Amino acid sequence: MAESHGNAKGATAHTEADGGHKEPFPPFRSDTFASQLVSLVIAFVALYLIVSRIALPRVGGLLDARQNAIEGDLAAAQKLKDESDSALKAYESELAAARSRAQAISTETRDKLNAAAEAQRKTLENQLSVKLADAEKTIASTREAAMSNVRGIAAEAAAAIVQRLTGVMPDGKAVDSAVDASLKG
Repeated sequence: MAESHGNAKGATAHTEADGGHKEPFPPFRSDTFASQLVSLVIAFVALYLIVSRIALPRVGGLLDARQNAIEGDLAAAQKLKDESDSALKAYESELAAARSRAQAISTETRDKLNAAAEAQRKTLENQLSVKLADAEKTIASTREAAMSNVRGIAAEAAAAIVQRLTGVMPDGKAVDSAVDASLKG
């Protein structure tokens, strides 16, 4: 078996197999091979039972729960996407309706303003034509008054000139006919 060799400084233990012959690795020994196979089969069956009865159902349950959660999330996402699409379509239709209402309101307002401007223009034209007619009447009456004054002044001046030149007062009818002839011509 093991021998202990001493030296001068102290004793140290040294082990070495007797005979210099080494034994094979224990799993490869032929005399223990059958028992190793039996223990391997027992360990494999025990491990298989533990894994198939305990670990696999738990892992399968986790996988099923995860798959169900993913499917639920996908369904919720699809539902939200559908709601978003319908909300977008409703928004676009409301926007189009609002644009058409705004267009109608602007057209109506423009037509009302154009009609009011046209009515005001006609009213102003009528007022202007009335004022113009009144002004023309005033001008005509002022002209007649001025002309009658001019006629009277011209007749008086002509009579005064003739009297000074001739020393005789002219006849009123002759002066009037001479003034009328000069104003017409």
